[in-house]
Amino acid sequence: MTLNFAPYACLLALSLLPLAVHAADPPAPATTFNVGVASDYRYRGISQSRLQPALQGGADYSNPNGLYLGTWASTISWIKDAGTMSKVNSGSTGFEWDFYGGYKGEIAKDFSYDVGGLYYLYAGNNYAKVPGGVNANTFEVYGALTYGQFTAKYSHGLTNLFGNANSKGSGYLELSGNFDLGTGLSLTPHFGRQTVTHLRMASYNDYSLTLGKDFGNGVSVSAALAGTDADKGFYVTPAGKFTGKNALVLGAKYSF
Repeated sequence: MTLNFAPYACLLALSLLPLAVHAADPPAPATTFNVGVASDYRYRGISQSRLQPALQGGADYSNPNGLYLGTWASTISWIKDAGTMSKVNSGSTGFEWDFYGGYKGEIAKDFSYDVGGLYYLYAGNNYAKVPGGVNANTFEVYGALTYGQFTAKYSHGLTNLFGNANSKGSGYLELSGNFDLGTGLSLTPHFGRQTVTHLRMASYNDYSLTLGKDFGNGVSVSAALAGTDADKGFYVTPAGKFTGKNALVLGAKYSF
């Protein structure tokens, strides 16, 4: 007796067709969320939370074509603190809410770019009541180039910068690296230069060295040595503490 395998071969091919089509489909867009806590919210080396812990969280959308959008928020205290020191009502704004979006692409192997915009919202702030202040809401555009483990990024303010009057056109240049140490460990050195237009005393350099640990399942922690050479009379808390001082900053985050 001779068995004819042709019908069975056809059936097998038809059954595998959906799998083949699925494998050829492009990656689907992805949305992720994150929540975290930090022992101090440092942004460009300066504490935004009066050298105290901060709660943070956000959401990110990414498309395989390179488009991305996101939002992120953190508790802060610097706007209220500025009002306290100036004895004015600068608003009880206790959080920062960011909105950003951009496009990432590859120029060549291991050489990529990232361009976009970032809006910092401080809802209900009355920072204009602070001497020399204006509305604290800020919008920046940025561009970055990454080659291998190294990234250079420049952010340019299209509005006044964080409540400083006549500071439109301020810029922040940063250089960083990202080194995989294995077993979920990473090391990230960073150096930045913040220039504030028409306000020399607000310009400064910042630096940090961050050790991160990814435990998997969305759980990660970090420890960063951070500091600045900022003006100690300009960047202070109501108690007179320097908000750009050298410090160890600890963080933990859960992404899902």
